Amino acid sequence: MRTKPPTFSVTTASQLHDAIDRLLPLLRADAAHAPAARALAAAAASLPPSTLLSNRLLHLLSSNAASLPDALALLSSAPSPDRCSYNTLVAALCRSPRHLASARALFDRMPHRDQFSWSAIVSAYSRHGRPLDALALYRRMQGEPGSADADNQFTASSALAAATAARCARAGRELHCHVARRGIGAGDAVMWSALVDMYAKCGRLDDARRVFDGMLVRDVVSWTAMVERYFDAGRAGEGFRLFLQMLRARGVRPNEFTYAGVLRACAELAVESLGRQVHGRMSKSSIGDSCFAESALLHMYSKCGDMASVVLVFEGMPKADLVSWTAMISGYAQNGQPEEAFRYFDMFLRSGIRPDHVTFVGVLSACAHAGLVDKGLEVFHFIKDTYGIAHTADHYACVIDLLSRSGQFERAEEMINKMAVKPNKFLWASLLGGCRIHKNVRLARRAAEALFEIEPENPATYVTLANTYASVGLFDEVEGVRKIMDAKGITKMPASSWIEVGRRVHVFLVGDKSHPRTEEIYALLKKLYGKMREEGYVADTGFVLHDVEDEQKEHDIGYHSERLAVAFGIIATPEGSPIKVFKNLRICGDCHTAIKLISQIAQREIIVRDSNIFHHFKNGVCSCRDYW
Repeated sequence: MRTKPPTFSVTTASQLHDAIDRLLPLLRADAAHAPAARALAAAAASLPPSTLLSNRLLHLLSSNAASLPDALALLSSAPSPDRCSYNTLVAALCRSPRHLASARALFDRMPHRDQFSWSAIVSAYSRHGRPLDALALYRRMQGEPGSADADNQFTASSALAAATAARCARAGRELHCHVARRGIGAGDAVMWSALVDMYAKCGRLDDARRVFDGMLVRDVVSWTAMVERYFDAGRAGEGFRLFLQMLRARGVRPNEFTYAGVLRACAELAVESLGRQVHGRMSKSSIGDSCFAESALLHMYSKCGDMASVVLVFEGMPKADLVSWTAMISGYAQNGQPEEAFRYFDMFLRSGIRPDHVTFVGVLSACAHAGLVDKGLEVFHFIKDTYGIAHTADHYACVIDLLSRSGQFERAEEMINKMAVKPNKFLWASLLGGCRIHKNVRLARRAAEALFEIEPENPATYVTLANTYASVGLFDEVEGVRKIMDAKGITKMPASSWIEVGRRVHVFLVGDKSHPRTEEIYALLKKLYGKMREEGYVADTGFVLHDVEDEQKEHDIGYHSERLAVAFGIIATPEGSPIKVFKNLRICGDCHTAIKLISQIAQREIIVRDSNIFHHFKNGVCSCRDYW
């Protein structure tokens, strides 16, 4: 309910001060109080001139965009505005990019500028997407007479933020030299954290680490940020080592954000053994009760294919929140157990917590991985009709994935043409993947062309399009795609698979013969292939791009990285124990068929996580029901 605008009777300066105190929080919250602020300014005209009163009125009028013009008018009519008068208006104008030009004009008119003036204008240009102008202003400040006091950690931090936004390592290094030479912010943790952030975001991670190592004070925030930067840069090994160093450091303990970041890295790399160690350390501290950290645990275990541990963590939570429920639903969807995903979704709805758009992405993914077209479309309409949540591009991507994988391309194309939001890269990639399965060359070209516009350097698009051409024997078009990739310098990401045995990760490439137990691996595969042929297995060489003889194609496909990893798992782990393999790309159809048969012949449960979902192979059957 809107507060009724107050009325004031002002005849003295003391009454005016009291009225401003009462009106200021109201005007900040609601522009409807702007007329009352104007009335106060008009009443002040009958009082003796006072710079203090003028500045207080300027502060009031500039607290809401609706009364900013009145503040500017008051400044123009003020008999003797001081530096505080100008700073108040400059800071107010700097809040919005629409008023940045007016802020700059007012700033340039100021008779004298201080650290507040410079910091406000430099940070405004950096914040509103004009970092190069912010850096130019900082350089101007350094050359302006009498600006020595303004050149401090506040303005320097604003300039560093500009260098970071511009991703300009050269300017950032100049600033680093400048602040070190002048001794600016020598003991200021925020200042040095900004330097570390600048180097890291400019791609100079080693320089960031040198600054971090030289910091006099390193708190949990700076440690956590540095660890995260290694993970973000794909240097997970160094990130894990720094985390271990943090554990040994005096006076600092990891917090929930530290643990969550490390667990996310464990999830992405599927390093379950390290994730379990982190879990153990969390359990010994109060962090184990944090919903944020526990949700990261749920994500880690589900990405490692250990849904039993996911359930244990979830059931041990004092009270599950939206993020935790969503992690459970998405985890089961990704692990090829749609019935469990739906069961937890029903339990979640009964919990009384309102779902958000991310929750429904998990439910729709479960439908897509199970091929439940009608159920998926029902959920899609349920999102808007029941909860009033606008469909996002990710919702559409899930439905297009569902329709295209089931071969319903007319419905998929109709939805794309009518959808209310712009299709994203995930939608087009889903469509392209479906076209690859069902050999729909026409739509594959449309999806690929859209992806070339969004991310022209992504090799996956070129490879999937070439695979689609190869599946129908269009090898001239395959060669054309290759030539485009060569001309653009785009290389295919090499397929790799890895398996953790005895706390050591073993990585395999296609046709890899570098492993110490290569002879045993290849001998086992030869033996398995003999038994598979007795069961009627014939290699599907349609998954090989090369236009070569069938015998060569069969040899190429027979030693894909996941098969080598599975064979190593069989010989290197106890008989009867599950084998867990991870792959950076999607598993091909022939490998999927082969590993189903291997699970039956070897009497092993084989779990393969590819770039899309988990495949749980057991007794010749896969949890995905051959639908991925």
